[in-house]
Amino acid sequence: KMEEGEKVTAILPIKEYDDQHFVFMATALGTVKKTVLSDFSRPRTAGIIAVNLDEGDRLVGVAITNGAQQIMLFSNEGKANRFMEDEVRSMGRVSRGVRGIKMPEGAEVISLLVADSDDEEVLTATENGYGKRTPVGEYRQTGRGTQGVIAISTSARNGKVVAAVKVKPDEEVMLITTGGVLIRTRVKEIRAAGRSTQGVTLINLGEGEKLSGLQTVLDSEDEE
Repeated sequence: KMEEGEKVTAILPIKEYDDQHFVFMATALGTVKKTVLSDFSRPRTAGIIAVNLDEGDRLVGVAITNGAQQIMLFSNEGKANRFMEDEVRSMGRVSRGVRGIKMPEGAEVISLLVADSDDEEVLTATENGYGKRTPVGEYRQTGRGTQGVIAISTSARNGKVVAAVKVKPDEEVMLITTGGVLIRTRVKEIRAAGRSTQGVTLINLGEGEKLSGLQTVLDSEDEE
């Protein structure tokens, strides 16, 4: 049961509610919070509080972590902040959390990613259909609560960032536009590029159309 205007942000598969894992959350205004998984072991029919949100804020990303992973926050203005998870202490369910990334007024966090290795890759995409994949290691760690570094250039050509997801070369991504068009493309066909570059064309958009988001899918020749 949800209140008016409320939406589901994430679905997390859980094997057991132990004390060694955490629910890590990020909000649009840059707040992060970590709560031990066992605190969610007794749900109620109407749900339980996971985080208290400030006025005008909303939850944009949730992940299960092990307490020693790398956290990455991406904003729609093309910035990314990477820091170690242990920079955020564990808090109770009803707390508000701490600042994860410092952003200018009007900017919003659009993605929370959890990384284990510098070799993993992140695919960033912009509203005008451009994007690129970049190794996690290129995103210099700057510490929790800082402005982070440039993730992708948000030029007039690119527009704002709409998605940032971890990808593997053997996967495909589905690109969805505001006009209802959906295409699939192989990750390995998207050029790798450095952080501050503009990227390449991911999808050709129609008049007045924007890229609204993307999702990774396993590449399966058998399925085709």
